[in-house]
Amino acid sequence: MTGAATFDRRVQSALDTSPSRIPVILGGCGTGRTSLLQRLRDRIGRGATQYIDVERCATTPERFLSAVTSTSPFRWHGGDSVPGSAREAFDALLAFFDTARAPGGEPCTFLLDETLELRTFESFPGLRHVIRELVDALAESPNRFVLTTRYIARAHRFLRDATARFEVMHLPALQPSDVTDVLAPVFGGYERMATDDRDYLGRAVQALTDGRVSYVNAIGDEMARHEGTSDPISALTALLAPDGVLTNWCRFCYELRLHRARGYGALKAILDILAEEEGLTLTEISHRLRRTPGSTKDYLSWLEDVDLVVSRQKRYSFTDPLLRLWVRLHCRPVEPTEEDVVREVQHYALTRVPPREAMPALAYAGVEVTPEERKSWGIIEID
Repeated sequence: MTGAATFDRRVQSALDTSPSRIPVILGGCGTGRTSLLQRLRDRIGRGATQYIDVERCATTPERFLSAVTSTSPFRWHGGDSVPGSAREAFDALLAFFDTARAPGGEPCTFLLDETLELRTFESFPGLRHVIRELVDALAESPNRFVLTTRYIARAHRFLRDATARFEVMHLPALQPSDVTDVLAPVFGGYERMATDDRDYLGRAVQALTDGRVSYVNAIGDEMARHEGTSDPISALTALLAPDGVLTNWCRFCYELRLHRARGYGALKAILDILAEEEGLTLTEISHRLRRTPGSTKDYLSWLEDVDLVVSRQKRYSFTDPLLRLWVRLHCRPVEPTEEDVVREVQHYALTRVPPREAMPALAYAGVEVTPEERKSWGIIEID
């Protein structure tokens, strides 16, 4: 993929400067942060690189220190003593990041996936400012680091006063040409896709998925299951069924972010409201929520803090449009019927896919577009 290769080179360039910069890769769920780190590890070499999935093993500072150092390819001379407290274990971790060396005594590279999960240590005595201490320590280290997180708003807040060594990089969404490259194996290779189908699929799938690589892959896999049929709308419909792959993926992202925020129940209510109608103001949301504007503003700020909603010109919407579709379908007392899924996905496609791209997609799916919908698109039919 051209876009991914360009971004990879940007990250590598930051690491290759002297002194090296510290890329902080920001991207929502399913945007490819982990894949990027794995490509970096393979490119730099596993003997000179350590990948750490913080989300998997951030339990207590003592156990995290043990997990990181026991699986590291790097030499470290501070691992003989056993820390006597959570504070000592975290200090030892920072010392390891600072003093560990690759074979030959060269600086090594740490790839920290979901770095902000280290905030879980702040519940232990003496560890109130874990991320701030981590940022300060990494800024002074001769080693190289790449950090990622799905929590964009929080990352910007934590890095507000960081040194210029940290370089924030937002993972770009896939463009239609990138989407085409991802989908090519579904059809037996790029050269076997007719030019018209290739261009149509790239644009249509990019619009349906907002360019998120995990969503694109899921639609590609689903089309492959039906012998490479170029019908992304039917594929998305199947993926959002009660037992569909994207249903489970969206549920994971939804619950994960809500549990990282405050006010769980009220936040779910606001998301239900925005799933029904987006672009609402604070006053409109507070009226429907039946809470004061002051408390509603707090709830909305907590949703923004975990990047579930975004405010544009004081009007609130979902950050991820496909997650909004999932909420409409699955955050209800009973599972949606097949007809519910088909109807909602078709409506979503009509609002996302450009009119001239939607027509062949809907035709593939056997959907009839009403004269009113055609008129709203500016399509004039002449008998």
